[in-house]
Amino acid sequence: MTGKTVSGRLLDGINYLLLSLIAAACVIPFIYILAASVTDPQELLKKGFILIPTKFSLVGYQYILSTDVILSSLAVSVFITVAGTVANLLFTALMAYPLAQRDLMGSSLIMKLIVFSMLFSGGMIPTYLVVKETGLLDSPAALIVPGLISAFNLIIMRSFFQQLPDGLEEAARIDGCSDIGILFRIVLPLSAPVLASLALFYAVGHWNSYFNAILYINESKFWPIQVWLRQIVILAQGGIGDSTQFGEDFVPPPAETIKMAVIVLSTLPILIVYPFLQKHFAKGALLGSVKG
Repeated sequence: MTGKTVSGRLLDGINYLLLSLIAAACVIPFIYILAASVTDPQELLKKGFILIPTKFSLVGYQYILSTDVILSSLAVSVFITVAGTVANLLFTALMAYPLAQRDLMGSSLIMKLIVFSMLFSGGMIPTYLVVKETGLLDSPAALIVPGLISAFNLIIMRSFFQQLPDGLEEAARIDGCSDIGILFRIVLPLSAPVLASLALFYAVGHWNSYFNAILYINESKFWPIQVWLRQIVILAQGGIGDSTQFGEDFVPPPAETIKMAVIVLSTLPILIVYPFLQKHFAKGALLGSVKG
């Protein structure tokens, strides 16, 4: 194998430089947020931008965790994320599998309606009225059921199912396996890449969601952690919020310190989960998007 030409090596150097700059642009903000969250508030206000803190302080985390409501809201968020993701994957698979069958009557019309729903929705007020009339208000189910199936994720899963060999299903039917049996015993075990990808999509959506909780849940005991963290940031900035859960003698630190601690606390769980799904993520997303 001959060596690369001068122009080839120059092009590689430019590519490495550009990729390094892009990587730095992505990583440096995370380092700054993490460093700022554990930096003394006075030092942060003085320097403004810190990558390596010289004076450590956990006062931001102390303020956030100064009430038990954060732990209870964290439990609510974990429940909504886990239960919601499992329900999302189950119902998405139950809908995607029959639509992946080429001999299903009316499947083309149903897919057109699904794509239509991606472009046009009923809106916030009609959705709220539906949630209210179905008795889901003030319950964690209000954060799961309305978005049970994502049209985009459904299309990805359907496309993945269509790429599986037809011989597997035919052999299973010859052995007397039902459609449900084929789905749960053959199709889903072979669909780990797309399931992992969609699980990450759904889980991140549930974990970061707070607007639906504000709309549908009045009981603060059912608020996910994102809503409480939003309340804390509002209080730290001198805004109007529910401060009854915090001690009267506790003076909040500067708002910037709380913001950084809130970002770390809300992002860390997803960053912990992602490495376990990363090996399936790219493969599942690509395989599921080859066909439409």
